[in-house]
Amino acid sequence: MTAYLDALGVICNLGHGKREVAAALFAGETGNIRAEAGWAPRRSLPLGAVRHALPPIPSALAATRDNRANRLLLAAALEIEGDIRTAIRRCGGHRVGVIIGTSTTGIERTTGAIDHRRRHGQWPADYRYADQELGAPAEFLAEWLALSGPAYGISTACTSGARALISAQRLLQTGVCDAVLCGGVDTLARLPVNGFLALEALDADHCQPFSRNRHGINIGEAAALFLMTGEHGDVVLAGSGASSDAYHMSSPDPQGLGAQQAMRDALARARLDAGQIDYVNLHGTATEHNDRMESRAMAAVFPHGVPCSSTKALTGHTLAAAGALEAAFCWLSLRDRDRRLPPHAWDGMADPELATLDLIGTPRRLPARGTRRLMSNSFAFGGNNASLILADAGASEVLPR
Repeated sequence: MTAYLDALGVICNLGHGKREVAAALFAGETGNIRAEAGWAPRRSLPLGAVRHALPPIPSALAATRDNRANRLLLAAALEIEGDIRTAIRRCGGHRVGVIIGTSTTGIERTTGAIDHRRRHGQWPADYRYADQELGAPAEFLAEWLALSGPAYGISTACTSGARALISAQRLLQTGVCDAVLCGGVDTLARLPVNGFLALEALDADHCQPFSRNRHGINIGEAAALFLMTGEHGDVVLAGSGASSDAYHMSSPDPQGLGAQQAMRDALARARLDAGQIDYVNLHGTATEHNDRMESRAMAAVFPHGVPCSSTKALTGHTLAAAGALEAAFCWLSLRDRDRRLPPHAWDGMADPELATLDLIGTPRRLPARGTRRLMSNSFAFGGNNASLILADAGASEVLPR
């Protein structure tokens, strides 16, 4: 069965909703990453924080489900609530699944609760451990929408959002579900911020993916939610690939063998050659080792080059949400009237030690005719790799049904 991405709800530091996010994305706006204090001791860090007001949790769930992760996810869901409700009426609540990639969930509230217990000898009265469980965001959506289909979380670090889409596709293909809400959400939290700081993986300034001056990541937060169905839509998940090379707990395989496998598997499942891909959204974290690995993997899979960019200089690294958010950027390009591609924002100082990439500087557009195909890559701790290919729905004609 072909998996169509029928609707998209999104919120990140670039804006709330598809229109705002697309405008900032295609303009290459980097000003939405700003220095903030309070997340790490005695210093400010550039962060991609969502500064929009978030919707309140519905009153029936407020006592048990109110945290920032769920509010971000609700903001994305409300943008496509009409599409979701229509799918529920058509399929039945027992045939609609929910799969959400996450890593932080309610961990920031837990950090505060632990501090409260240290100072006062007891937990806060309103603290619930369940807020930080990794399935909690998916369960929240299922409860809000009164769904009884499969609802669970995926937490494979920075590939979580991408793997949620892969798992959703499998639920459709195996006939378990007729529609799936899938994507990713993560919030800014002191635990991951200080964890990356301890790893010396944070840049004190704006991150510079693939630059000789790169010094690490900026962290952001986001929610991106797709409605995936087997009905005919405008955008299709044409192919996906995943691998786990288990090279190291936090460093990538220097040759990018697992990354190559994920990309090649996605191409094979889409029945495409590398030369048929029009654009790649790179993982592009701006860390020394990840960018080197990814450039080598890209050179191996795309020896003749392909237009590409990392959008993390615009959003920060949204961790478990990144795979879904960057797939959303590909979705926006496919649906954009002007066929625009996300630019690569950086200082323009190429690292001569990296394999050469065709990074998008001046504005570029997708071809005016024919089926357009875009790849989005996500690579995570533990050697976990995922690659998605999104295409115009016409691409589904070559896929098995």
